Amino acid sequence: MRWASVALLVVVTATATVLAQTPRPFPTPRSGATAPVPAEQPAPPATGQTAGANAPTEATLGVPVYPTAQFLTSYDAGRGQRYYLFGAQAGFTETVTYYRTLLKQKGEVVFDQPPTHTFEVGRYRAETMAFPPGVTVKDFAFGGSEGYVNPKPAGTPKYFPTIIQIVPIPAGAR
Repeated sequence: MRWASVALLVVVTATATVLAQTPRPFPTPRSGATAPVPAEQPAPPATGQTAGANAPTEATLGVPVYPTAQFLTSYDAGRGQRYYLFGAQAGFTETVTYYRTLLKQKGEVVFDQPPTHTFEVGRYRAETMAFPPGVTVKDFAFGGSEGYVNPKPAGTPKYFPTIIQIVPIPAGAR
């Protein structure tokens, strides 16, 4: 099931690489269908939710956020779940080491090129979840790339070398 999270991040990568604009990763909402949103969270827009007052906290996510990471956006994952993207100016190895230490687990390297590392942080329940709860860290500066384009117009930095995707632990499962 962790492959679903990795596949999701791969699609985000392809979209960001092909389009030099705000990426729109998969999955997108199904036409005519809306997923129920847990009562603890306000109903977000279907297309994405950007930084600002809507930035999630570690308490709402159920997992730590890298200290200097910037909230970029969140997307509807279906079945009442969302996934959240954060940009980090720290390198891939430093970010993975941070999560290894805090989560007290080794995690798993799922791709060598570009480096992508996942950490499972909760039990996956296929009947109620679209994706397993977890943290995925991806090196967007791999192979000399400038990184993931900052989706905020005139945002600083212009590129993020590392992207962190968090699929939160559902509030009832913590």
